[in-house]
This record gives sequence, structure tokens and C-alpha cells, in this order.
Amino acid sequence: MSWDQIWPLILQGLWETLYMTIPSTVLSYLVGMPLGILLVVTARDGIRPMPRFNSALGVVINFLRSIPFIILLVLLFPVTRAVMGKAIGTKAIIFPLVVSAFPYVARMVEGAVREVDRGAIEAAQSMGSTDWQVIVKVMIPEALPALLNGAAICMVTILGYTAMASAAGGGGLGAIAITKGLNIRKYEIMYAASLTLVALVQIMTLFGSRVSKKADHRIK
Repeated sequence: MSWDQIWPLILQGLWETLYMTIPSTVLSYLVGMPLGILLVVTARDGIRPMPRFNSALGVVINFLRSIPFIILLVLLFPVTRAVMGKAIGTKAIIFPLVVSAFPYVARMVEGAVREVDRGAIEAAQSMGSTDWQVIVKVMIPEALPALLNGAAICMVTILGYTAMASAAGGGGLGAIAITKGLNIRKYEIMYAASLTLVALVQIMTLFGSRVSKKADHRIK
């Protein structure tokens, strides 16, 4: 197969991969970030201790994290069909991607926010800041570099999940590498799709690292 025939397939796969990865990352952070902050705020040493709630939330998040993506993908078929209108396809696969990724985001955000200097939080509280103000004006800004770096890691993780999503008709570069390449022994397609995935991971990682460093006020 000539490169004139391969490149349209790769470009189509690239578009489908980004279509699944970017919205899934954004939605995972929209769900996971508040949960991660809640884990910190409601901890025993948090600004609003709620040990029982914290333990229950932690159990739910850990349970979801423990389910391999490919199994979760199958288990969520009925829910995905109800939410997305169908259980398979590039668009439908976004829902299980989000469900699989947001628990990791929650723990990642928890770790980032826990690293915020306790002195800065106490100083804000001593000046009469509300819990909401402490979260918005101290915790999130101070943890921003780690949060941005975590977003890049999350995006790369979801990118890897999209390759497995080909089992549910998810499309993308992973599906092209398997169905259009490996299965019919068109190895040039498989290698082209795989190398494009590797390049995409490198670009996302580098971009996340640079954005994170720019947001870090400790680095001049």
C-alpha cells in the first residue's frame, strides 16, 4: 500500500483519537478535580474535617480505580447506551473513558493539593478567609503547576485507553493499527499508526511539562 493511501487513514485516526482524548480529559478533570479537593478538605487534618464522608468517598474512588478499563468498558455498555444513545463508536466511547479516568484525576488532584504549604492556608484562615476562598485563592493557585502536569499525564493515560477502545468500535489510531494493519498484515499501516501515537504522547508530555513550568511561580 502506498503512502498516498496510508496518510488519509492516519489523519482520520489522528482526528478520532483527539476527538476521544481531549473531551474525555476535560470532562475527567471537571468531575475528578472537585472530588480530589473534597478528599483534602474533608480529611481529618483538612479545613473542613468530615472523616466518614472522606472515607466513603475514598472507597468509591479506589473501587473505580481498581477496575481495568477494558472490563469497565464492557460493564458500562448499558449505561453508555442510555447516556450516549449507543454503546459503541468514537463518540460513545467518551463516556467510559471519563468514568475510568476521573478517579485517577481525583487522586492526582488530592496529591497535588496536599503539597500546598500548610502555612499559606493557615495565613489565609487567620485573615478571615472562608473555606471557599482558601480553596480558590490559595489551594488551587499554589497547586496549579502540579495540576497542569497532572492534566498532561491524564491525557496521555486516556490516549492509551483509546487504543484499547478499538475493542468497542472506538476508532482512532489504535483501531487503525489493529484492524487496518495487524489483522490483515498491512504492517506499514500498523507501524505508521503506532509511531503517530508515540509522537502524540511525546508532544502532549512536552507541552504539559512546559506549561507546568511556566505556571510555577517558584521558577524564574
